[in-house]
Amino acid sequence: MKTGRSLVNLAYELERQLATKKDMIVPSSLMCCQTDDVGSCKLVIEEDSGVGKYDFTSLARRQLADKLKIPFAYFERMRTEQPGLLDRNVNTWLQTERDRRMIRTLDGKVRAVLSDRYRRLDNIDLAENVLPILQQLPEVRFESVELTESRMYIKAVTPRVQAEMAPGDVVQAGIVIMNSEVGHGTLSVQPLIYRLVCSNGLIASDRGLRKTHVGRLLSSDEETITVFRDDTLAADDKAFFLKVRDVVQAAVSETNFAQVAEKLKKTLGIALTGDPVKTVEVLANRYALNEVERAGVLRHLIVEGDLSGYGLVNAVTHYSQEVDDYDRATEFEVLGGKLIELPASEWRGLAEAI
Repeated sequence: MKTGRSLVNLAYELERQLATKKDMIVPSSLMCCQTDDVGSCKLVIEEDSGVGKYDFTSLARRQLADKLKIPFAYFERMRTEQPGLLDRNVNTWLQTERDRRMIRTLDGKVRAVLSDRYRRLDNIDLAENVLPILQQLPEVRFESVELTESRMYIKAVTPRVQAEMAPGDVVQAGIVIMNSEVGHGTLSVQPLIYRLVCSNGLIASDRGLRKTHVGRLLSSDEETITVFRDDTLAADDKAFFLKVRDVVQAAVSETNFAQVAEKLKKTLGIALTGDPVKTVEVLANRYALNEVERAGVLRHLIVEGDLSGYGLVNAVTHYSQEVDDYDRATEFEVLGGKLIELPASEWRGLAEAI
């Protein structure tokens, strides 16, 4: 499992962000795009206090392009090669549309361009509600915590619930909580299997709780901007966080853990009888792994010398520790969880590849 930051560092960063972020519901007609000759793109908003100018993150540019139905590759080409053309395109559509957008800013940058129905479930509210719940787990260890540009991750393990896959090969029950403040996925609470021998994490993504960031319509007929102040940022969905508590407890229960661990253990009996190179090639094509990722998974499969379904699952999750991008590393842990759910027919396609 890829190591992130400490809980203390996470708390400091969440507090820092709380002081510098701002959310607004803005009519499209009160926004425009300004791009200079070197491709620096700003969103200009006519706020009550004056004109605000905000740089974009790459994700926010992509979201704006998507909202305006401009292919992102073309958006970026205009930005770098014809900035005036980009502004004419973007501003024409902004002035034509009557939509209102949720604009989320942080450190003076637009970090997200979202629907006005977007339901904010902010990281600091989530952390304040779930960390006390997680700290009640017996002998809990926070194996990995991270805050990326697009998501927050909290991965915890309890040694009180564990099983042995093979002599000396122990796995323990855990949980991963993920949230995105910028529209990059649902808030989710999912069971985690942690393998001690190599610190691999496997996420059982089909057995958890998900909550979409969609709420009531926040629109109005008035051409005004709604700014969410600090006193309105606190989460008001207490019933949801009670459900989170129940899901956390269920995820690390002996019954739920035994079900996931049994599926993982069954992969020990799947022999990779075909060409390992072809097996990983089929895997890469099916799950969109690039050449570097495919080579990394194959290397772990060969080096660890376990030519079984179990070996392939562990090659995938072990490789995640080498991936620089934390978001992508977590996707490999999710892929490990997908593999243990594969039906026999799909495993044959991997195991017998030649």
